[in-house]
Amino acid sequence: MQRESLGFDPKTPSVARLYDYYLGGKDHFPADREAAERVLEVAPELRAAARANRSFLGRAVRFLAASGIDQFLDIGTGLPARGNVHEVAPSARVVYVDHDPVVLVHARALLAGQGETTVVRGDLREPAALLKDPDLLRALDLDRPVGVLLTAVLHYVADADDPEAIVATLRDALAPGSHLVLSHGTSDARAAVVERATEVYLGADTPLTLRGRERIGRLFQGFELVRPGLVWLPEWRPEQADLIDFRDGPESSLTLCGVGRKV
Repeated sequence: MQRESLGFDPKTPSVARLYDYYLGGKDHFPADREAAERVLEVAPELRAAARANRSFLGRAVRFLAASGIDQFLDIGTGLPARGNVHEVAPSARVVYVDHDPVVLVHARALLAGQGETTVVRGDLREPAALLKDPDLLRALDLDRPVGVLLTAVLHYVADADDPEAIVATLRDALAPGSHLVLSHGTSDARAAVVERATEVYLGADTPLTLRGRERIGRLFQGFELVRPGLVWLPEWRPEQADLIDFRDGPESSLTLCGVGRKV
């Protein structure tokens, strides 16, 4: 049975709109600003981390496009306002997925007439249903390699919803040569940051569940990690893999990221 559709409440912070606030956008409400400022009090570097995550998305998309990937499934990245997939790879077919109705309405308006883009309402926790969406299937050919983008989204999936199984469902539906692009907030970050972020996001429309490196690494089962592997954001730079070791990372790091190829 498919989950009940999520409604819209402007007094409940939305993850996508919080992210828009961190990036300096304008598509959010007072509740989103208040929640974001509470996190920024203890983690002012979060604005830079959001920009670094968007930069990682761009680098990964360029890498995949150079590897021959010309279709992308972007799940939960947020408002496609700047630096998103259709801008980095303008000739690619792109499907954006989110469950926030405000994000969906605004995304469709932003993307009108911009390349081969489709916006689909879907719940990441129900990947099998998402993959059957008729609009998605009209836009993407799942018999050919796809770049699946899960940037800054799986840490909003609770343990009870089994993020490993979610990724496995997506992986099994993909053709060989498909890629997974993933960034994930980690419990290895500073304790004060973890505590405040967890407190604030309890009031959001989705939970915040930070995980350690080993747990995040398990999300790539069935994928061959592209060098330099699972590293601290923003240091995913395969061209520098032999020059720098990022395993320890700076104390302020909040996010681990990696790119994997389905073998």
